Amino acid sequence: MSSVYITCAVTGSGDTVHKSDKVPFTPEAIADDCVAAAKAGAAIVHIHVRDPETGAPSREVDYYAEVVDRVRSSGTDVVINLTAGMGGDLVLGSAEQPEPLDPDGTDLAGATERLAHVRQIRPEICTLDCGSMNFGEGAYVMTNTSEILHEMARQIQELGVRPEIEVFDTGHLWQAKSLVDAGVISAPVMVQMCMGIPWGAPNDLNTLMAMVNNTPDDWTFSAFSIGRDQLPYVALAAIAGGHVRVGLEDNLYLDKGVLASNADLVARAVQILESINVGVMTPDEVRSKLSLTKHG
Repeated sequence: MSSVYITCAVTGSGDTVHKSDKVPFTPEAIADDCVAAAKAGAAIVHIHVRDPETGAPSREVDYYAEVVDRVRSSGTDVVINLTAGMGGDLVLGSAEQPEPLDPDGTDLAGATERLAHVRQIRPEICTLDCGSMNFGEGAYVMTNTSEILHEMARQIQELGVRPEIEVFDTGHLWQAKSLVDAGVISAPVMVQMCMGIPWGAPNDLNTLMAMVNNTPDDWTFSAFSIGRDQLPYVALAAIAGGHVRVGLEDNLYLDKGVLASNADLVARAVQILESINVGVMTPDEVRSKLSLTKHG
């Protein structure tokens, strides 16, 4: 029987706090959900932080530190994966007048600033969003230039942290290969295929398998989709030879009309995997597979 690891993306940075009262947004609630997800079977927790008053996305290092301290002191073992995607948000003006930029949504930071929390906390994994794309509607662009990605990858490697390369389209996978070839991402290489997110790679089978078939055999990949396609992708990713991601960052529902908690989604993922004779890896098994360094 093959085994896969489950990542739980516990909160994300999207406008979900007001759509479900189960989305955690204070450091304490995020940490509690990380622990609950780990107890339900997640080997990895992927962490964003939010303003504890408003629920808005945040890059505040102290919030990350509080979440990780709470998780690490809980006695529950789980691999920590911190986002490094914040700081690449570009919102243009109108269609006829793109400048000046929209100050309310634009948050652009350099490579070193985007990794401030990673440098202080030293998680086992942090993400590297490997490319730019239109992201949904309106004037928002997820912005990650080649220069910034190269420098972020170099600094992540220097810190001894494993980058989870998040690819949202086929060109992002191509760029990931260039960073590996440049020597700023070392083996074992870890890729997260983010499917069905407007306007990246659609989550149909042909596109997924094109991504899988273009991933080097010695790389480790996970794949997920969003909304109602999140749970079917648990089986699909495993059957395709990859690993699994669930969580409230990407989907709010357990069943039609039934709001989920992070632990609910992880437990359902375990159930799906066990029903197709796929085992679930422990945190230590993931550390061994991915050559992770436990700093905390």
